[in-house]
Amino acid sequence: MQSFNSQIESEDFFQKKGVVLKPGKEKAILHKHHWIFSGAVQSSPSFKDGEFLPVYASNSNLLGSAYFNRKSNIIGRMVAFDATPPLKAIQHALDRAIAFRKTLFNFEKTNAYRLVNGEGDGLPGLVIDIYDNVAVMQLSTKGMDGLKPWLVEYIDKAFKPLAIYEKSLLPTRREEGLVDVQGVLKGTVPEFISIKENGLSFQVNLEKGQKTGFFLDHREMREWIRSLADGKRILNAFSYTGGFGVYALAGGAKHVDSVDISEEAIDLAKKNTTLNGFSAKEQGFHTTDVFQYLRENELNYELVILDPPAFAKKQKDIIPACRGYKDINRIAMQKMPSQSLLLTCSCSHHVDESLFQKVVFQAAFEAKRSVRIIGRHRLAQDHPINVFHPEGEYLKSLLLYID
Repeated sequence: MQSFNSQIESEDFFQKKGVVLKPGKEKAILHKHHWIFSGAVQSSPSFKDGEFLPVYASNSNLLGSAYFNRKSNIIGRMVAFDATPPLKAIQHALDRAIAFRKTLFNFEKTNAYRLVNGEGDGLPGLVIDIYDNVAVMQLSTKGMDGLKPWLVEYIDKAFKPLAIYEKSLLPTRREEGLVDVQGVLKGTVPEFISIKENGLSFQVNLEKGQKTGFFLDHREMREWIRSLADGKRILNAFSYTGGFGVYALAGGAKHVDSVDISEEAIDLAKKNTTLNGFSAKEQGFHTTDVFQYLRENELNYELVILDPPAFAKKQKDIIPACRGYKDINRIAMQKMPSQSLLLTCSCSHHVDESLFQKVVFQAAFEAKRSVRIIGRHRLAQDHPINVFHPEGEYLKSLLLYID
């Protein structure tokens, strides 16, 4: 490993042959976009998948460095846009990511957050989340996967967690020729980790939880719901472990119904509710399919939250995903009382904000309701989006007023 590291941290790295792009294809890289598609490559030396190589324009000007994988349509991912050796560029990006997070939170009130957000922090293929004193690492590409021992060492020195856990369960890994990996990399991880978020308490199960364990990207949206909840009856559909419901009760909600098809998620939602001092009388829990619940119940709520999992995990899923989004929104709009609020969300990468709004428009038209947008998604600051890499923006939310 040390030999490999020395190859990509030395100035000598740029003495090796590199990848040359076709004329005109350097424009995206000059604009600091991290991705190189296979069709943009004019020539390349022989390389092992996951290897780091210099990147040149067709006129031989150095563009920076990237790691490459022939198995992926995105053949290369830039880690530096100058003559900084790759490993030093990665370390500098990690240092900046940590320094930035230190400015964001009162850690006594919030100790669960995203430390590294892939391209948003200049580190394609890498996500690191912090849950109290446990770091969770997610590696989606072969290039970053090859740096795993070095990354573990870096996290251990820089952050000093009690444990480091890997949860790399992503479709992109299979596209990269990697298998899913999950398990402890350092230390001991308890079955449940207690975290604080905006002063509220939650239990997180890293092994069985979705994503890295908790939907950290909805923190600001949950806080928004707390500000809207006072005196309202609320439906928290696709409730997972009850985050929106707990915030709603903290904001003075009269009653919250949480619906999720996962019995384990509902059980943990109940625990999170009582953990924050709320009684079972203030919240109903329903282990059932959300589509079925929406069809079979009156939906006499002043606020409905629709936060489903990604319906479109691949490009080919877009049409059925839009049908699913339209159905749940149409049914909710048809049944909700006048002067009520609907928070509807999508985390599907392949359904952008414009398409999602068109789907919601169609749902409102078919429901024959007058609907107005009164708010949009509030980005969690620890999930930055690189302005040069708009593909990193995947989470959409619309707050709707139903006349």
